[in-house]
Amino acid sequence: MSGVEDHETVSIYPFDEDQIDELMTNAGECTFNWGTQDGWPVGVIMSFLWKNGSVWVTAGAHRHRISAIRRDPRVSVVVSGAAAQHLPGSPAGAITIKGRAVIHEGREVKDWFYPEFASKGMDADAGKAFAERLDSPLRVVIEVVPEKWITFDAAKFGADTMGVLSDDQKGPMLSADSERMPAELKRRGLS
Repeated sequence: MSGVEDHETVSIYPFDEDQIDELMTNAGECTFNWGTQDGWPVGVIMSFLWKNGSVWVTAGAHRHRISAIRRDPRVSVVVSGAAAQHLPGSPAGAITIKGRAVIHEGREVKDWFYPEFASKGMDADAGKAFAERLDSPLRVVIEVVPEKWITFDAAKFGADTMGVLSDDQKGPMLSADSERMPAELKRRGLS
């Protein structure tokens, strides 16, 4: 590659499974996104818990996002490496998850979720008080089951920019870079 392609090809810098698990476990918050009834994408910053391969968040049942999920469970979750920068060695970059949300209202999920969620990053007493505050009749727990992962490893990108990343450390080029970018370059008269 040369020219524009060198600066625009980023799909070849994915996180590996261990990096994904580390960032999802250590990050304190995410951006939770859904579609409104009139088609607008909307998101809010939320604290989350990563457990059993799913993202878990909570909100009051009266929130717009709950109505939106009941209407269409397709959501996305974005986690930035900056959300885990307080822990040395956490991966730099970002993760986007496309998934489907499942709303849980029963005690079976709430009984394990509230204590685990509330204790993330807090001492025992603060975590217990927070869990008790969360446990209200209007609150629901949302599980996001991932269907597609989009990841970007900023360290790999930096190493490649400096010329010290070997080809075996790169991931496969995805369609955005292998198909769509050449078509866009051609459309703009740059190929």
